[in-house]
Amino acid sequence: MTSGEFEGWSTLDKRTLPVTALTMTGAAVGAAIPITAAIVGGGGRLWVALAWVVAGGVVLVGGGVLAELFYWKGVRYRVTPDRLETAFTLVFRSRKSLQRERIRNVDLTANPLHRLFGVAVVTIGTGSQEPGGQGRIKLNPVSRAEAERLRADLLRRAEIAETDEDAPLAELDRSWIRYAPMSFLSPALGLAAGGGLMQVSEWAGLQKGLIDWVIGLFRGIPLVVAILILLAIAMVVGVVGALGLWVEMWWNYRLDREAGGTLRVRRGLFTTRSISIEEARLRGVDLVEPLGNRISGAARVDAIATGTRQNDDQDKTDYHTLLPAAPVATANRIAAAVLREPVSPTEAVRLAGHPRAARGRLLRWWIGSVVVLLAIFAILGFLLTGVLLVIGAALGVVLLPVSVLLALDAYRNLGHGITGRYLVGRHGTVRRSTFALERDGVIGWTVKQSIFQRRKGLLTVVATTAAGTGAYSVYDAGEEQGLLFAEESVPDLLTPFLERA
Repeated sequence: MTSGEFEGWSTLDKRTLPVTALTMTGAAVGAAIPITAAIVGGGGRLWVALAWVVAGGVVLVGGGVLAELFYWKGVRYRVTPDRLETAFTLVFRSRKSLQRERIRNVDLTANPLHRLFGVAVVTIGTGSQEPGGQGRIKLNPVSRAEAERLRADLLRRAEIAETDEDAPLAELDRSWIRYAPMSFLSPALGLAAGGGLMQVSEWAGLQKGLIDWVIGLFRGIPLVVAILILLAIAMVVGVVGALGLWVEMWWNYRLDREAGGTLRVRRGLFTTRSISIEEARLRGVDLVEPLGNRISGAARVDAIATGTRQNDDQDKTDYHTLLPAAPVATANRIAAAVLREPVSPTEAVRLAGHPRAARGRLLRWWIGSVVVLLAIFAILGFLLTGVLLVIGAALGVVLLPVSVLLALDAYRNLGHGITGRYLVGRHGTVRRSTFALERDGVIGWTVKQSIFQRRKGLLTVVATTAAGTGAYSVYDAGEEQGLLFAEESVPDLLTPFLERA
């Protein structure tokens, strides 16, 4: 591409260079601490360790800034009446474009350094899950004003500025933070913190001393009690971590309906996010109640929409959550407002229960899972140490009755129904989901029946749709019950394949 060909094209913001320099400096400092500790702990001298980490830091920061300079000089982008195009023209050349009519998402993200320098990352996508990110373009970074301009232009929302800032659909209630620890994230964070401490102590050559200190601390205390105390400490650490993570993710939360027909979620304390969902692409909502939240009377609201980005391994941002865990009444109210319904479909219909055979099936699955786990502890206990037998026995006393309770709860939660233009289904116990899906959004039905379901006269009907996860299931319904539900929900779609007695 010659210089004349760049006419009308824009470059990324040059402030990406100091942002990269500071980011790489932070990474270098973070890596230097364990490396220095490992060298000194292994008998090396402090000045040798410092020489290595300083030299490595200079190479890391310098290399990162040079690579970013290379990228900045090579990238150009432009918006035409029909397309968004990007080009890279340094050493090698590549072009990428998205048709504007296919663009479904324009999301803005800014971490603390981006906010400090007044820039943001703009991610534009079609919502399709194409390999290699072919359906997505990321401009990293542009100025904050340019990011907002691109969003308004690409979503064809000239009237976005007319948003009624005084009337959001929902905004943060700080009391919702009480639901943050009520999830499996708390113990996971606590155990991760313990694992991290052990890893750092190994780098510093202090792991054996740390283990000896812990053993000495609990000397004279029964092993089971010591384990319970350590788990309680990990739980406290996990709760603190869950609270901090919730504040970072949901502080300044606000859900708006913009005049152009777009739902916009803005949130984040240090890293701010702005996520847009076109109402024309909305096909329903999913009321999600993890067990801890359900016990405390809370639920979150997820959008079921076509063209919504799904998370991948590199991107952990949640692109479909409209409301964090909040009181169930609030969640239903927001779901109704989002769908422009007087009452949310998730509470407007009395769900039909499923046959008793489904209860037996769930009991066998949950109890069988616990029995398998206990069998593993028993085998390892006989082969390795009797301590595992004690732990297995304690787990059996706790988990067997819990598994029965969870199975019975899962059976109570099974249900389906039809209200207005929505079909509704519910399932789950550890994570209960109540989805309301537009009947017009169903493009097909899949009927599944395992050999065990066939023996009990049960089946699972799956509504196929272009929105959300692409499939929404009604589990373990009676054979006639499930087929009639599918036929009633979308008349004539399944009828040609039914044989009536």
